[in-house]
Amino acid sequence: MPERTARFRDVLAVGEFRVLWIAQVQSRIGDQFARVALALLVFDRTSSAALTALVYAMTLLPPLLTAPLLAGLADRYSRRAVMVTVDVARAALMALMAIPSLPLPILAALVFAVTCPQPLFSAARTATTPRVLPDERFPVGVSIMTATDGIAQIAGFTLGGVVIGASGSPHLALAINAVTFAASAAMLRWGIRAHRPRPEDPGRTAGGFALAGIRYVTGDRRLFGLAAVVWLFGCYVVPEALAAPYAAQIGAGEAAVGSLMAADVIGGAVGAVIVARFGAVLRRRLTVPLAVASGLPLIATVTGPGLPVTLAMWALSGLLASYVVLAQVEFTQLVPDGMRARAIGFAAAGLQTAQGLGIAAAGGLAELVPASAAIGVCAAAGSIGALVIGAVCRIGRAADGEPPSSVVEMSGRRDRHA
Repeated sequence: MPERTARFRDVLAVGEFRVLWIAQVQSRIGDQFARVALALLVFDRTSSAALTALVYAMTLLPPLLTAPLLAGLADRYSRRAVMVTVDVARAALMALMAIPSLPLPILAALVFAVTCPQPLFSAARTATTPRVLPDERFPVGVSIMTATDGIAQIAGFTLGGVVIGASGSPHLALAINAVTFAASAAMLRWGIRAHRPRPEDPGRTAGGFALAGIRYVTGDRRLFGLAAVVWLFGCYVVPEALAAPYAAQIGAGEAAVGSLMAADVIGGAVGAVIVARFGAVLRRRLTVPLAVASGLPLIATVTGPGLPVTLAMWALSGLLASYVVLAQVEFTQLVPDGMRARAIGFAAAGLQTAQGLGIAAAGGLAELVPASAAIGVCAAAGSIGALVIGAVCRIGRAADGEPPSSVVEMSGRRDRHA
């Protein structure tokens, strides 16, 4: 029998998913408002590119430390309560950041504080999604969220600049972000059920609760392989960081930088929509080939072709990088509900670390060679890494018609992905 895949309307018909989705989209837009505002605010006060970059980095780095420690709370308590609590706290902290003339050290401390609980929220939301969307609706839901997340980032950066330019006040953009956190908390509180973790699942009462997710993932070759292949995305995101020097290299000018940075995001959004219709066997088989292929268009631009060719190749790389959606879906399905938030928290922290290291390595390499060469070297490392991980961890080698072991063990439940 051919596999039955869910339709977009099947997913969008689920009220709880619509709440999770809309809350995430509007909150993501607000986050980009805040990033633009912070960059402008710090640079205006200090005229220091280094301090501006440091404060911007503080919107990304704290989760590397807090993810292993906090994500487990979403495996202990109601996931709705966790998400609402985090959003209320972030709304309050962001409202304080919107106060004009706040001393810069206090502003930096607030940036750190508002970013720390982000992995807890993400783990709770991601662990809730398979409960809201059982069966084949779950992969489609992940694809919808991934596609719109990229679009929301672009919209947030663009609208944030417009709002700050029109009002002349970065503080207004920070206040808007506070409102989006509050709106998300309200939608989640009254729009979804509590979704408490299943107490019968393994890891619920094991010793070393906070670190159990790390042990669970690293102790399973297939799970660790799926996480590792997702982390390779850190090799494919470097064009965004090197868009400015690349544009200068090919003589495209500053006006092309924004288009170059958006190319892979747009490709990723299209790719996420395409892979939404893949069945389970196709998802498993294509994860590694797409991961390998993601680097090839970036390698093809190593000679620094013209802007139209580069935009097409970078967008194609973003489309192929939709393998991340396939790997995330299988990873989530393989982890039992009571362990899911901690495992996801560890995998997400690894992805963020990989992106930071990839961008840093590419930036250092671009000091020695042309930006196109730096991008090509990183892309080649990603493709080779995907081949090695796929072979060692045997990703995609399950026999046709044989579901993952975690699904077999729980196939008697109504929610077989829990």
